[in-house]
Amino acid sequence: MERAMLGRFGICGTLLVVALQVCLASVTVKVTPEVEVIKGETVKLPCSYTSSAPASAVVVQWLIEDSGARKQIAFKSPQGIGVDPGTTMTDRLTMENDLSLTISPVMVEDERIYICQVSAGAVGFSEDKTQVKVFFAPEKPTITGNNQAITVTPETGSSSEVGKCISRNAHPQPRIIWFKDATPLPEVKDLKEKTYMIPSVVKEASGLYTMTSTLFMQPVKADAKSVFHCTVEYSMPNNQIKQESSEKFSLSLLYSTETVFFKLKNQGPVKEGDDVLMECETDGNPQPEFEFYKGDKQLGGLKGTLTVKNVTRMDAGIYKCEALDFDAEEGVELTKTLSLNVHYLDPVAVTPEGPLVAAKGDAVELQCKTKSSDEYTLQWKKDSKELSQTGVLTLQSVTLADAGVYLCVGAVPSVPGLRKKANVTLTVTGAPEIAAPLNGFVEKEGGLVTLNCSALGHPAPQFTWKPSGKESVNVVGNKVISTVTLEASAAVLKDGVICEAYNKHGRDSKNFKVSIKSDPDKSSNPNTANRADKQQGGSSAVVIAVVVCVLLLLVLVALLFFLSKKGKLSCGKKDKKDVASGEVKGGIVVEMKSNEKGNEEAGLLKKPNAEQ
Repeated sequence: MERAMLGRFGICGTLLVVALQVCLASVTVKVTPEVEVIKGETVKLPCSYTSSAPASAVVVQWLIEDSGARKQIAFKSPQGIGVDPGTTMTDRLTMENDLSLTISPVMVEDERIYICQVSAGAVGFSEDKTQVKVFFAPEKPTITGNNQAITVTPETGSSSEVGKCISRNAHPQPRIIWFKDATPLPEVKDLKEKTYMIPSVVKEASGLYTMTSTLFMQPVKADAKSVFHCTVEYSMPNNQIKQESSEKFSLSLLYSTETVFFKLKNQGPVKEGDDVLMECETDGNPQPEFEFYKGDKQLGGLKGTLTVKNVTRMDAGIYKCEALDFDAEEGVELTKTLSLNVHYLDPVAVTPEGPLVAAKGDAVELQCKTKSSDEYTLQWKKDSKELSQTGVLTLQSVTLADAGVYLCVGAVPSVPGLRKKANVTLTVTGAPEIAAPLNGFVEKEGGLVTLNCSALGHPAPQFTWKPSGKESVNVVGNKVISTVTLEASAAVLKDGVICEAYNKHGRDSKNFKVSIKSDPDKSSNPNTANRADKQQGGSSAVVIAVVVCVLLLLVLVALLFFLSKKGKLSCGKKDKKDVASGEVKGGIVVEMKSNEKGNEEAGLLKKPNAEQ
């Protein structure tokens, strides 16, 4: 009996040992659970295992599920590594020594579950699955079917096709979003709504998806100014969500007129001589024909535009535009008016009318007048210089210099560019008046010198030069200028040259001096004289400073001499030398030097005890 019991315990122990060995001899397989790849690229599926079985007893298989059954596509056994023939992947598969499976290039149909199975004989087997996901970005979406005009009426009860958005060749299946003025439209598929979308999808032979979304709307007039586009939203590896947008487009809507607009296109006030542009338009589409009127007179316009060239004050008034929109609702006002105001300024009238002639010393009064639609200003000017702002210019006693052209300018400050002007010429008669002479200079005696004699006077004066030379006459404004070129002889350098101007009212003469440039005494150039005066003044200052310094030095020497005589100064025999004796002549100490010591002791300066 004891033996039977021992036998039973032995069998149980053996079974326990065998069961323990089986548990300890298991196989573990590890793969990447999910691998993402873009179509056309290369993907590598890693596989590894742990087992107590020897490598010679291990077989590794890569499997896929096809039509509900598993199919081997690659393997590794003690006999070698291989890829199974007869599959759509055979030419694109490679199994590596590290048990990984490489697919290149990846196709859309490669998106599936791959199984790595490891068999270790008596030890058993194990497997793990990896999911391959394939991505591909779609083409840029295109818009079609939006070129048809849509009629907008209050009675419109059905939606019209606005556009069709197509996105081609994407994986996985993308999503299309419609936008109106950068705002996404809600995705509605109910055909009873005013705005809805009808989507469709086609799987191409390549396995890629082509998405289509057709937008239907009941547009209103405001949608004519809106901008539409569609966006395709698609997935890419690493949980990326990307978008690609189509080109933008607008709707072509047809709707009748509700309001007429009539406006003046000119900027700022309109003045006589301007070209006026008036524009008439409606809020309907397309724009109707227009007719323009002023009073009962019909005017010729073109496509809603009326142009009046070179307007005058007679063109001012009320203008009317009428829109010929026969589809407009009853009660819509199809006419509009505007008032055109034309600013004007009459020509400036000057009294007395010119040309005017006055004798030197006479009083002259000039007046100018005008009329305008607005407040205006009147200014008298001569040679760009403003003389009066009242429209009246009074010259109490005219001179020869007052002769010339006087300009009266009228302007309207509130209307830029509206100005008129008139002028009158005043001639002042009288004996010639020669301007101050400008002297001449030459390098040396006998050289040529040119002199200009400028004179006012009317009638125009004649000129005589003494001595004479080569003469010419030029008129500048109301001045007559005579120019002479002659030789600078000794007599000319001494006495100068006389210019005489004369007419029937009298005569005037001036002497022009001629100097040699290098001779400052004969130069009458005021700048040269100023420089000479400055140089002379500078020299005098230097002399005065020197004299003051000499006087101070003499006072100092006298003071030292006086103190030495009174014994107030003591000088050591060894460390300092006595001041040498000398004579004073004219306040200047003259030092007397001697080589003998006795002569030094007999000098003017002696020790104090000797004097006592």
